[in-house]
Amino acid sequence: MSHHKDLQKLTAAGVLISLGIIYGDIGTSPLYVFKAIVGGQRISETLILGGLSLIFWTLTLQTTIKYVIITLRADNKGEGGIFSLFSLVRRRAKWLIVPAVLGGCALLADGIITPPITISSAIEGLKSYYPDLPTVYIVIAIIAGLFFIQQFGTSLVGKAFGPMMFVWFTMMGVLGIIYVVQDPTILKALSPHYAFELLVSSNSHVAFNIIGAVFLCTTGAEALYSDLGHCGRDNIRVSWVYVKASLILNYLGQGVWLLQHNGQVMDLNINNPFYQIMPQWFLIYGISIATIAAIIASQALISGSFTLIAEAVRLNLWPKVKINYPSEQKGQLYVPSINWLLGAGCIGVVLLFQQSDRMEAAYGLSITVAMLMTTILVSKFLKRRKYPNYVITIFLVVYLLIEGTFLFGNLVKFIHGGWFTLTVGLVLFCIMWTWHTARKIRNRYVKFVEIEDYYEIIKELSDDNTVPKYASQLVYLTSANFNSEVESKIIYSILQKQPKRADVYWLVHVDVMDEPYTREYEVDFLVPNKLIRIDFKLGFRVEQQINLLFRKVVEDLVKKGEVDITSRYASLNKHKIVGDFRFVVIEKVMSRSSYLSFYERLVMEFYKQLKKISLSEERNFGLDLSFVTVEKVPLMLADPESVQIHRIQ
Repeated sequence: MSHHKDLQKLTAAGVLISLGIIYGDIGTSPLYVFKAIVGGQRISETLILGGLSLIFWTLTLQTTIKYVIITLRADNKGEGGIFSLFSLVRRRAKWLIVPAVLGGCALLADGIITPPITISSAIEGLKSYYPDLPTVYIVIAIIAGLFFIQQFGTSLVGKAFGPMMFVWFTMMGVLGIIYVVQDPTILKALSPHYAFELLVSSNSHVAFNIIGAVFLCTTGAEALYSDLGHCGRDNIRVSWVYVKASLILNYLGQGVWLLQHNGQVMDLNINNPFYQIMPQWFLIYGISIATIAAIIASQALISGSFTLIAEAVRLNLWPKVKINYPSEQKGQLYVPSINWLLGAGCIGVVLLFQQSDRMEAAYGLSITVAMLMTTILVSKFLKRRKYPNYVITIFLVVYLLIEGTFLFGNLVKFIHGGWFTLTVGLVLFCIMWTWHTARKIRNRYVKFVEIEDYYEIIKELSDDNTVPKYASQLVYLTSANFNSEVESKIIYSILQKQPKRADVYWLVHVDVMDEPYTREYEVDFLVPNKLIRIDFKLGFRVEQQINLLFRKVVEDLVKKGEVDITSRYASLNKHKIVGDFRFVVIEKVMSRSSYLSFYERLVMEFYKQLKKISLSEERNFGLDLSFVTVEKVPLMLADPESVQIHRIQ
């Protein structure tokens, strides 16, 4: 935890780490934003000055004010991101699960399009030298390599990201200044008057196209908030000043170069203004630095996707999947299934769209949805923090209007590629929503009983030598939130389904907390030395290694003399041999679905398919499989007493 607190302090190292982790996406946007704004249009002063004005005010209103100033306040014990934000506000209203899931899916969909567009834009700079170079193969090779190395952890190369991105932003700022000095009048483009003039003078279709293109300059703002826990609020805010200055200077420099070609219609894929403002001798170095920056941007997004999925699993919004921890570094994790799915998706995008200018059409739509969902959740956070209602209303109106406009701008691109990320997002939403809804349906039919009614019989069973001993220590995982309750199926398993005699019965419950890194437990001796309940309170970013955690708790209880786990078999007891432990996991299986509505039957059918590819409960909780018994029990959807049948003679 001390390391975590150190990250929250403002330090030179913290600022450098922020440059390497956070700004990959937003920092590589100058590679393609002006290309997208100009498109195939004739270059004019209105277009360039208006485009620059729109970029400046988008970065100011959207990135600086909404994210850096306002949203970074919504930290959950130092952690950021849409699921951290959801955990902060979810108790205010049940429907907040919808924007959280939509936003999470949109961010994951963004992870499939960002690596292809950034790496393609960087590599396409080589077309200045070799116009016929097939860049697709180079891009695919880089993406394949990037996803291949994920399994080994990236903490070692990650340390070099900060200095590399510092070089990248400094390079962009210097290149921009060289052109701004040539024509300082370009600075007038910072006036909002030019943005207004461009949008008013263009027809509605062109105006929305331009708005959709301008939005690409702020797509990384959501990632900036997601990485709050890695860098700390103050480090992000200070580093953003430098990043924003570098970005604006580079955009202004590109604007000067474009105005030098006023009245021309140019193919910006070959004459990308980002590379055109570089001296000829520097071009190969510039392309190399751009490629490294694009790879770093992609790496940041892949790591963010892993974190997002891990949080979704803990919050029961995603099927249980294998999560590895390749290094000791905090937050470093690797999700094999997501890694290969993302990798295949990215390569598919490159093969489908071929060029970065075609990918621009698919880019932006899903991230606009994520930003809209964050706006809704942040408004709830501001309400929780007791901000005046008029402040919250102004925040909501301003940002729903801005992001709503961007959404329409991006919807214009739907048929040209926007359909792709929206389709991916929709598939992800179906998975998350099904997993969440199915759990609620199943919980509806889980019957709980008062455990106190069974104290005496459990005690008698434990002492009954006529019943063969099942295990010395018998552990059940329970979903009952209250100490006074237990699932009827657990009682049935102990007393009726092959009566299970044990020296001590344990009930283990895991409660996922709204704080990210909580690790606490409570012990309740329901029947001293016979029936003990342990409640683990684990944060939504804590790995649920119940096997290890349970063992640690038992060791602590033994040291304090609160429990005796020595074997009761005479031959073993005299040698103080510890008794055996056995976990019983009860898997609830839907018996019949005729009592469910059509929608619920559909959800449960999809859930059944998802269960086949997800980890089993015992693997998900990190249990030692050699000590686990899985008992399948049917979930009764109808009360037998409500069924009428007549006997005939």
